[in-house]
Amino acid sequence: MFNSRPRVELVPIFGRHACVVIDDALLEPERLVALAQERRADFAQAPFNAYPGLELRMTEGFSAQLDDFFRLHVRALLGARRTLRMYSRLAMVTTPPGELQPRQSICHRDRLDFAANQCIAASVLYLFKEATLGGTSFFVPTRPKPEIDRMVHDSGTLDADAFAERYALPRDYMRDSNAFFGRVVTVPARWNRLIFYDGSIFHSGDITHPEMLTAEPGSGRLTLNGFFTCSRSTGAR
Repeated sequence: MFNSRPRVELVPIFGRHACVVIDDALLEPERLVALAQERRADFAQAPFNAYPGLELRMTEGFSAQLDDFFRLHVRALLGARRTLRMYSRLAMVTTPPGELQPRQSICHRDRLDFAANQCIAASVLYLFKEATLGGTSFFVPTRPKPEIDRMVHDSGTLDADAFAERYALPRDYMRDSNAFFGRVVTVPARWNRLIFYDGSIFHSGDITHPEMLTAEPGSGRLTLNGFFTCSRSTGAR
């Protein structure tokens, strides 16, 4: 299903970090949209993560195809050596801004439980043609690390009112810089565009028009998300 001769572009984020952008990633992207429509009733919220919407775990066979593509075309570019574990899911952002949890109103990092000799990578494949549904933004902290760590911790333990009172942050999707983070780059969404990036970088979906969100795969913000834990290449930081 994946393009065997992809054109790879690197979009700088900051320092040594870059986002790998690949257009026309799938040969038949419509098939994934059709799968999402067929399995619409199987999408569900996952209580163990902070994703603001519905998701559907992909089969190990499909995830293996994504991992092969990652291995052949991307992994070395992100300083990774070997995939230790990974999975993928179809997902749709559906939560209205007024219902977001505090941790869903700020940028985030993906899994942090990895060893010093390991790294994490993430991918997003945009499966919608309406670009205003939003791409992906990357951020850097603008406060000292202890303040950022405390704020991130509080976002997972305080209720929405208490978090807003303490940090004066809106209950909304994060679209731009705020008092704690500066937005450094936004990669726009594009039909059949696949991006890969270091999952330890703060990032967020660029949801500028939440009124357009819907739980219908054919018209909503449908994506394929991949998560990779890898051994780190020698010399990579």
